[in-house]
Amino acid sequence: MTRPTAKAPTAATHAITSTPTPPSRRAPGSLTQVGGIEVGHFTDARRPTGCTVIIARHGAVGGVDVRGAAPGTRETDLLQPGNLVEQVHAIVLAGGSAWGLDAAGGAMRWLEEQGIGFDVGVGLVPIVPAAVLFDLPVGDARIRPDAEAGYRACAAASRQRPAEGNVGAGAGAVVGKLFGLHRAMKGGIGTASVTLQGVTVGALIACNALGDVVDPDSGRVLAGARTANGRALLDSRRAILRGEPLSPLLAGTNTTIGVIATDAVISKTQAQKLAQLAHDGLARSINPVHTLSDGDTLFALGTGQSGKTLGMMLLGTMAAEATARAVVRAVQAARGISVGALHLPAAAELAAPRARAAGPSR
Repeated sequence: MTRPTAKAPTAATHAITSTPTPPSRRAPGSLTQVGGIEVGHFTDARRPTGCTVIIARHGAVGGVDVRGAAPGTRETDLLQPGNLVEQVHAIVLAGGSAWGLDAAGGAMRWLEEQGIGFDVGVGLVPIVPAAVLFDLPVGDARIRPDAEAGYRACAAASRQRPAEGNVGAGAGAVVGKLFGLHRAMKGGIGTASVTLQGVTVGALIACNALGDVVDPDSGRVLAGARTANGRALLDSRRAILRGEPLSPLLAGTNTTIGVIATDAVISKTQAQKLAQLAHDGLARSINPVHTLSDGDTLFALGTGQSGKTLGMMLLGTMAAEATARAVVRAVQAARGISVGALHLPAAAELAAPRARAAGPSR
């Protein structure tokens, strides 16, 4: 097994500690409730990073929509409706910035060993699009997902409800960085699903947003940039509109990525539209979103295993709802971490102080 060459972290500078977060009271469902979908995580114990693989063993119609201005992606052109390949076999979501795209090679190797892929006459070529997020500032940046990580995520895949929070592609995710990393909070990965008329639409989202995560129903900020003393949530949108100065931003150093899947029978064109509509869920739950410093990318898969069709109005509404719920789950399930002098609290850590807070938030 080939792993990245990295200097061993020292306890003084790179020790990672976690603060437990209680489970959500919501029963949100999951991406694996969609027939034909399996999910597996690989989390690198040497620092918070990893990858997540979404497998469709029997193939799935695929689509994609990229809204952020700084994406890191692989094999997205083939998902355009006018292009040849009709089905994909897995999607890889990874940390590690562009380095993390290597994880898709390991997923291909695992799928080929299982006899899964696009038949090209002389063999099978697994179709594995991928997207990455930027988690390099949290711990030793020389440690990032590679092909072996993608292989191991596939080996761990199952129909069980996926773990959430600080795992897989969400292991090193951080939210609310508009006013500096030292005032940000822990992001993560979350999942949810909606079922209507015998059809399920699910979402799995790794949230590493530049902006805040907000409750899509109430608009209340759940996690994001904190006040200067670090004890309360700032509300980035209102702070920007007040004219508060932002920290210098580097393009591509954030990004929310994910997969939406349904067991409805859909076409490749409809899969692309479903990915587009799912971004409405990001817009409801992240503010600001789709920025120049985010590479926000959503894939859509249709397994067709329900044998049913629904209109795109219903499927799109379900996709946006599942996506928004999965973003909320990502921060609800996250645990606070400390890496050297940097502490990134989880949403639950600020919940009690926020409830007691009175007076100005600055």
